[in-house]
Amino acid sequence: MNTIERLKKIKLVITDVDGVLTDNGLYYTAEGLVMKKFHVKDGMGVVLLRRKGIKTAIISTDESSIIKKRAERLKMDFVYTGTWEKDLKMKEICEIMNISEDEAAFIGDDVNDIGIIKAAGITASPADAMPEIKNMVDFVLPQNGGCGAFREFADMILNAQK
Repeated sequence: MNTIERLKKIKLVITDVDGVLTDNGLYYTAEGLVMKKFHVKDGMGVVLLRRKGIKTAIISTDESSIIKKRAERLKMDFVYTGTWEKDLKMKEICEIMNISEDEAAFIGDDVNDIGIIKAAGITASPADAMPEIKNMVDFVLPQNGGCGAFREFADMILNAQK
């Protein structure tokens, strides 16, 4: 099956957070983590996917409440934090949605994403992902993490499904 056909099948888009939705920057005070910077264009990508009926999910190893707040604001369908077994969470979501793993897309940037990259139907990474990840995914996007890479991936899927 060619890439366009694979993109047309997508019913779920899953993203990592740090390095994909953010620029990998973590803002700390003496009291701890206080901020992560998210890109508005990535948020619009979530909105556009939802309008098309495509579900969205966050699966992150980080347990920050900031992630949950961002997902809530964007009305994302599934949010899992504090998990290293991202592929198992993806399988769980696919079962809930009654879809195959081939109908799930994932965008990630680092070695903690390897399992889910191997399991998802179509995969991407930001331009500044780790080299090992860029060599594994279907698409290396032109934008860096936190600079609209998620939006590029969303647009690619939406354009294929027009």
